[in-house]
Amino acid sequence: MSMVAQSIGQKKTMRDAFIERLYDKMAQDEGIFFLAADFGSPALDRVRASFKDRFINVGIAEQNLINIATGLAIEGCTVYAYAIAPFLTMRAYEQIRVNLSLFSELKDLNVNLIGVGAGLSYDVSGPTHHCVEDISIMRLLPNFHVLSPSDWRMAETFVDYTIKHKRPKYLRFDGKPAEPLYDSTDAIDVEKGFCELAAGEKVCLISTGFMTHRALKALEALKDINPCLIDMFMLKPVRDDALFEVLKRYETIITIEEGFINNGGLDSLIANVLNKHQSNIRLRKLGFNDKYVFELGDRQHLHALNGMDEGSIINEVRGCVK
Repeated sequence: MSMVAQSIGQKKTMRDAFIERLYDKMAQDEGIFFLAADFGSPALDRVRASFKDRFINVGIAEQNLINIATGLAIEGCTVYAYAIAPFLTMRAYEQIRVNLSLFSELKDLNVNLIGVGAGLSYDVSGPTHHCVEDISIMRLLPNFHVLSPSDWRMAETFVDYTIKHKRPKYLRFDGKPAEPLYDSTDAIDVEKGFCELAAGEKVCLISTGFMTHRALKALEALKDINPCLIDMFMLKPVRDDALFEVLKRYETIITIEEGFINNGGLDSLIANVLNKHQSNIRLRKLGFNDKYVFELGDRQHLHALNGMDEGSIINEVRGCVK
């Protein structure tokens, strides 16, 4: 696990790391525009001040955010549209479907949707602000790329990827500042789409986004079992064959996601890979069942209530090797 940060690093939000890297690109390329739905961040203040003609605050109007972003992209611009994740993906879903997913079959559209607040990032704000559907609904859309980073270092590497690939994309960012998992960006192969953080035996954990932090902590108590851990950060497209080359070494796979299970999320992605290769590897799933989270409390408390905390991961792994 040499690629994983061994010492506590600087806490930072994914959005600030990404925007800071994007700022440098905007200084070099006048074709990059940044749109926001009345949603700020410390790093965004610098963008707004330096690039007044290429920063647009559309107000609390996520549907119009997509319309304006599409218009700029049709003119050949690279566009970043920034809003709170549940409102960006669900309030504007029809516009995303028609303007971006559908129309991008006819013309290259480089629109990058930055959704902040994935999963239970806004834990105490309740189910209206939780975002546990986005993996499923955004992976459903043809022509979309869906990226789900586990730390801010990975998030900043996505800038080059978003400029290079002229397709609509959804970037699923956690809302809270956190320490980095990766020592550097050298170990992150964005095109590959996943990283094997720890090789192991018999059991393989596959996590995405914030849940990779949970899985790494669980590994510390599972040294006697020595499970594998894969950080899955590209949820669409997926390099099925390369991923299966890793998965086929294990008897049981456990997916861990801060989203609904059995409904098109990470677990469905892995199930499709296994089915494609006619594999009989057992698949277990950790995530939210078919209900919203109305209980009050911080993220750790809500995860524990829903069988997604470190203890639940440890118990699930131990149950697989009895």
